[in-house]
Amino acid sequence: MAENGIMHPLESKSSLWGMPAFVLFKDARLVFKMDSLGLEILRIAFPAALALAADPIASLIDTAFIGRIGPVELAAVGVSIAIFNQASRITIFPLVSITTSFVAEEDTLGKISPEAAKCEDLEKSEHKNNEMKVLTPEDVVAENLENGAARNTDTKEPEDGSSTNTCKPPSAIASKTENTEVRKGKRHIPSASTALILGSMLGLLQAIFLVFGAKTLLGVMGVKPNSPMLNPALKYLTLRSLGAPAVLLSLAMQGVFRGFKDTKTPLYATVAGDLTNIILDPIFIFTLRLGVSGAAIAHVLSQYLITLILLWRLMKQVNLLPPHIKDLQFGRFLKNGFLLLARVIAVTFCVTLAASMAARLGSTPMAAFQICLQVWMTSSLLADGLAVAGQAILACAFAEKDYKKVTAAASRVLQMSFVLGVGLAVVVGVGLYFGSGIFSKDATVLHLISIGVPFVAATQPINSLAFVCDGVNFGASDFAFTAYSMVLVAGASIATLFLLSKSNGFIGIWVALTIYMALRAFAGIWRMGTGTGPWRFLRSGSMP
Repeated sequence: MAENGIMHPLESKSSLWGMPAFVLFKDARLVFKMDSLGLEILRIAFPAALALAADPIASLIDTAFIGRIGPVELAAVGVSIAIFNQASRITIFPLVSITTSFVAEEDTLGKISPEAAKCEDLEKSEHKNNEMKVLTPEDVVAENLENGAARNTDTKEPEDGSSTNTCKPPSAIASKTENTEVRKGKRHIPSASTALILGSMLGLLQAIFLVFGAKTLLGVMGVKPNSPMLNPALKYLTLRSLGAPAVLLSLAMQGVFRGFKDTKTPLYATVAGDLTNIILDPIFIFTLRLGVSGAAIAHVLSQYLITLILLWRLMKQVNLLPPHIKDLQFGRFLKNGFLLLARVIAVTFCVTLAASMAARLGSTPMAAFQICLQVWMTSSLLADGLAVAGQAILACAFAEKDYKKVTAAASRVLQMSFVLGVGLAVVVGVGLYFGSGIFSKDATVLHLISIGVPFVAATQPINSLAFVCDGVNFGASDFAFTAYSMVLVAGASIATLFLLSKSNGFIGIWVALTIYMALRAFAGIWRMGTGTGPWRFLRSGSMP
């Protein structure tokens, strides 16, 4: 019900449209408005997107240096990087996503608690003052006599005769001290400590697994014992694996900074590390004549540099040593981590199966598919930046129970993602159609790329919505739904891939991938659109 004849914005929408889904279109005309919300989204999204794009660019330069050694070494390094990235992806995504949401929630609650304590003290003080004002005439006379007696004592009082006590209650002093410590001191965020411990442990386990299983994994990837790629691939993978603890730990810290809505610090650290890698590559590879081993060493050193920079910055803001072991949240992390692990496996399996189906069509269709796929996935980096912004802002708003901001932020990032997707569709479509010659000179490959261009371009708005929906649901800490829905989407998509790839070949694979992304976007929007789970407040017609 509206109060005093004024209809609240959320109530107006709910009563007018009758469905929470229409909240997605709330204030759509403000999508380009640079108000406080729009600026907050861009402040988080833009540096996050740049940081995500920095690593692929550095990898391209890294590949260019290795390519000068020889084609065998380039192929060997390519296989090794694929193994390392696949092993890392399984642990990185759940760790970073969970850390971002939990840190944002705890940091917000930590800021709210001192303010709540201060307000409570002020209310008590005000209540006491009100009681003092309600005095009987006898009480006033007695108080005046007492005040007169007090003036005759050696204790000096203010000359105006006021009896105001300048000492604040102990609770108010404690509250003020606590606020000062929060402003000047380090924050205590149990989720940050938990994430760093888990990141270090997972990094060590990954390093041990890759170092001792390198030869077996290379064999699974098709590198035979008598292959000339085996030795360089083994050297690169073994050395590169030593950087796994730094990779996992640095990404865990990136999740912490994202929870603080700080994406600039990870950007600066990433750029510093990547520049170091680019500088060290020619020195180690050519000057010191270490070959692929030099490339691996340069990359590992750059990762540890990133980790040190982030750790140095984080230690200035957060007390990383929890007061008690009980404060650590291993159970909460592991429970949601396994859910997101299932989700990552489902996503990876769908894309890997599509590549496998393309490979069965022959080397030429596979080459065209790989080019289209890389463009298709790379263009999502900007949408990932919006997803990071949406997750951080929503996690804070949910912690504050500011459901008005939850609705506004979710609607805005989804609208911005669609606009971004439309823009990417034009850029990617035109760029890939006229610039495909950069990737290949083979006429058949170019012809197949031209067939794939409409799918790669047309799915950009769908992809952007899907990726940002992930951030929105992660911001609501709705990890269970995102995991289960992704498994269902993967099941339907796998069946579609098998059917369409057999009947329609190259086109069928891209139709199946389009269906996969459409289902993924639909599942992401479904939760908010139906007002279920953490979005139940949209169905109630009023703020909880």
